[in-house]
Amino acid sequence: AASWSRPRPGVNGADLAAAGPVPVPAPGPGPDGGSSWRPWRFRMSNDVWGTPAVAGDLVYVTSFEVHALDVATGRRRFKTRDVAWSMAVADGRVHASDGPTLFALDAREGTDLWRLPTDAWVYSLRADRGTVVTGTRGGGVQAWEAANGQKLWEITGAQTDFESPEAGPFVLDGTVYVWKDARLRALEARTGEERWSYPIGDAASCGGVPVRITQADDGYVYVSAGTRVLAIDIAGGHVRWHFEAPAVFLSPPTFAPGPAVTGGGVYLADYLGTVYALDATDGRDRWRIATEARSSIEPVLVSAGHVHVGSGKGLYTLDAVTGTPKWRFQAGGDLVGAPAVADGRIHFGSTDHLLYTLKADDGRLRWKLATGGEITGAPVVKDGVVYACSKDRCVYALDAEKGTGTARS
Repeated sequence: AASWSRPRPGVNGADLAAAGPVPVPAPGPGPDGGSSWRPWRFRMSNDVWGTPAVAGDLVYVTSFEVHALDVATGRRRFKTRDVAWSMAVADGRVHASDGPTLFALDAREGTDLWRLPTDAWVYSLRADRGTVVTGTRGGGVQAWEAANGQKLWEITGAQTDFESPEAGPFVLDGTVYVWKDARLRALEARTGEERWSYPIGDAASCGGVPVRITQADDGYVYVSAGTRVLAIDIAGGHVRWHFEAPAVFLSPPTFAPGPAVTGGGVYLADYLGTVYALDATDGRDRWRIATEARSSIEPVLVSAGHVHVGSGKGLYTLDAVTGTPKWRFQAGGDLVGAPAVADGRIHFGSTDHLLYTLKADDGRLRWKLATGGEITGAPVVKDGVVYACSKDRCVYALDAEKGTGTARS
């Protein structure tokens, strides 16, 4: 059911269980479009996980089934009848898998578009430009026509050391990247034809961590492979530069175009929490700053000249050009997922059951929301609303500026 609970006086969003529900208001525009919208909370009957996806006027979440909720009211538009361990929303369709089955739904009405069995368990799913790419246990990679489910191609023998959603095959702008036979391979998304390959090494030579990939709009794909960072030409597979660090990287690089550094910068953090700024043109080490041990697989966030890094319980913010520390915020538990920045505010969740919103320039706390469980995945901000999921089985939609507050200045 969709509902909201009044916070205790003076505490924004604290102790939801102790307060009574407030009926959901009639539909209205979001915070940027008028005052009729109010924060809402939708409680699931089962656990909720992952990061919500917002498309149009609906927010999609996975709680065994896929649920589509109205962004204005929190009312549920539809839910699937199948478990959805993986989900991708693109081009008016919801693509999902319960493991042995792949299916697609109309994103507005939830009606079945197609459904088919797979030969193995789907552990990763991505959609791009009308192509759905899946990774299946045992080293399988498949590409499907998003409109009707036709199988376009399939390969076997891909890496099996890291069968997790974030370590599966990566697809963007018509290119699929696969780690197979100790090589990083770039395949044409519609045909599976190999464009190029590079000897990236096996799991042992990559430090026992998966290869991470970021395709940038400067014509290069940036790769972290153990202690190495590489810039590879997307079109031909030529290595532009190679950087070696003393500790392994768990997360993919982040590319930020200038003016931070000439030609752009590549930012990433190793598992010890050291943050690196590399010149995108030649891989030179511009600066490096130590934070604290970092087990997160999320990339660092670069926005408005700042680098935001979640390491342990701390959110660190550095100057993107010089690496000068700007501020640090200490949460009560480890940060979860990736922070989200919009309109001068940064939002992030923690294992301390809180969703935080800070001013991005100075780290001052704007508001925080206490939920009944750990925040899952990452928050999503759109049109002045921040959406987040919690292990208390709830989905939250909050005013990005005021949290649960509805007063208008």
